[in-house]
Amino acid sequence: MLSHHLESALKDLRDLIKITESDIADIKEAKNDPQFDRLSLKEEKLRGFESKKAMIDHEISSLMTASPDKDLPELLTKEQHLLLDDLKIELNNLRDVNKHYARLVLIVSNLYNTFLERVVPTEMQGYNKVASKNSSILEVRA
Repeated sequence: MLSHHLESALKDLRDLIKITESDIADIKEAKNDPQFDRLSLKEEKLRGFESKKAMIDHEISSLMTASPDKDLPELLTKEQHLLLDDLKIELNNLRDVNKHYARLVLIVSNLYNTFLERVVPTEMQGYNKVASKNSSILEVRA
């Protein structure tokens, strides 16, 4: 059962990586809608991974409880060791892809904020930013 949960968790991680890579490609082309459309799928995969991780933890705990005199490496099969190694690699890959995506999101966010500041100048009033009274670009005449 542990092997099944490990394989399933690996699939979810790989799917999350592919989704995030698609997000990176779309943000580079300024395609926002596909990113928002994938958001629910991404959240579903993340919840699935967390659930499977909890099952993996439970299975490992059960193995250790059943054989308290043995160390964990002795309780796992060679296949399970390989799956755990793959899981670690894919978690690192997901972290790297997410870091790259986060950098791009930050850059785009700063770009939009800069444009907005130029269009609608703001000034600080206490801790709040408010539109400057000198924002003549938005003058409306009826």
